[in-house]
Amino acid sequence: MTADSRRFLLPEALARVSRLEVRARHIVEGFLSGIHRSPYFGQSVEFVQHREYVAGDDIRRIDWKVWSKTDKYYLKLFEEDTNLRTTLLVDLSESMQFGTGAMNKFEYGCTIAAALAYLLLKQQDAVSLVTFDEGIRNVVPARSRQNHLHALLASLNAENPSKKTDMYSVLRYVAEEKTQKGLVVLISDMFADREGLFKGLKLLRHRGHDVLLFHVMDDQEIDFEYAGTTKFEGMEDAGELVCDPRSLREAYQKALQKFLDELRQHCARTLVDYQVIRTSEHLDAVLAHYLNHRIGMRQTVRN
Repeated sequence: MTADSRRFLLPEALARVSRLEVRARHIVEGFLSGIHRSPYFGQSVEFVQHREYVAGDDIRRIDWKVWSKTDKYYLKLFEEDTNLRTTLLVDLSESMQFGTGAMNKFEYGCTIAAALAYLLLKQQDAVSLVTFDEGIRNVVPARSRQNHLHALLASLNAENPSKKTDMYSVLRYVAEEKTQKGLVVLISDMFADREGLFKGLKLLRHRGHDVLLFHVMDDQEIDFEYAGTTKFEGMEDAGELVCDPRSLREAYQKALQKFLDELRQHCARTLVDYQVIRTSEHLDAVLAHYLNHRIGMRQTVRN
């Protein structure tokens, strides 16, 4: 791993989140024994139900206590735990280059992806990466080995944001390619066609995926605290505007709030986890709060 590729994996932040677990809220499918619920039955510690024995079943799973009472053969079925298969989607459109703090949105988004990949691989879950703008940039296939982190970081480090965003085509690609139910984490500033975004999120949920949406925004995009005559340039189109930003602040923030409310409401209706993150926030605190919140939600769903 090169020094450049480690810029998205900050040791001081990971040291504080390394004990966290990334849990799936919904039932997922995987190949390894892990910490997540599976839609398949197997042998584990949690009993689910009985099923009448049929020829060819493993006789070691017969419940002899039930046989002694009913004189019939029944198998004990257990809920099998499974590893989580996670797909990290990182937006590399040109608007992700914007930033007024220590990190721009692209760098912050890559740091989120790197930290989640580290945590997932640490608990032996499989992680894949898809980077995109108006199309798929790069795909790193799912692996669960610890050294897979090197490939993920190298792929992130090799990218530079450019072009526009076509969210629907990307989400449709993931929905079609990922036939097994898993976790899909979308990291983006969400500056994309909302109809396409909502359609893509709905498709992922329809296919049974658990979906997290990390909405990365710079402080100035939220607070709009510019002063004096300022030139604003569109990063994904040719538009520009020179004005006194104070005259726009109230209208801008109303429009922004409407945009954020629409995203939250749609995500709530489709059971997509949604979180707005400022690039000024300490990543370890953000992940610690959010992942603990997910564990609580998973327990609520399961009960």
